[in-house]
Amino acid sequence: MRTQYYTAASLDGFIATKDDSLEWLFPLADPDQTSYPQFIKDVGALAMGSATYEWMLRHLIKPGSAAPGEWPYEQPTWVFSTRELPGIPGKDIRFVRGDVRPVHRQMRSAANGKNIWIVGGGELAGRFLDAGLLDEIIVQVGSVTLGSGKPLLPRTITSPSLKLVSVQRFGEGIAELRYEVPRP
Repeated sequence: MRTQYYTAASLDGFIATKDDSLEWLFPLADPDQTSYPQFIKDVGALAMGSATYEWMLRHLIKPGSAAPGEWPYEQPTWVFSTRELPGIPGKDIRFVRGDVRPVHRQMRSAANGKNIWIVGGGELAGRFLDAGLLDEIIVQVGSVTLGSGKPLLPRTITSPSLKLVSVQRFGEGIAELRYEVPRP
């Protein structure tokens, strides 16, 4: 069981634009042609921040629209937020706030031996890192630059540095980097 931050970022280190757009990412690769299908099979629980959850509501679920979408995950999901957010009927989505450590214990139990995915954003992944709970960072680096936006991981990690485990290419637009997070 590993706690993994699996995400995509621009070449200059941003996971989204200032206004939380991911439109830059979609032309670069079909997720089904990347490591994602195998990755998600090994995930037993998810954590995401409120901006990620709200993006999914607006762009995937579209509640109240003529053709609402489906929640894409079967796994229980913990959404970290200081605000009240709408749930999705019939889906195991739990709203939490505060320290990630007690929530991580709940997630480990629910994951039943599978991995925990920190979906995003970078600040939430940083909180798991700060608590010593992040095992791996998997970032698919896209062949675009954004100039500014939401940072991949707003933390300083220098000593010990991350350990590069693998590099893989997907199409002409994505390089996937896998790093183990060292324990101090």
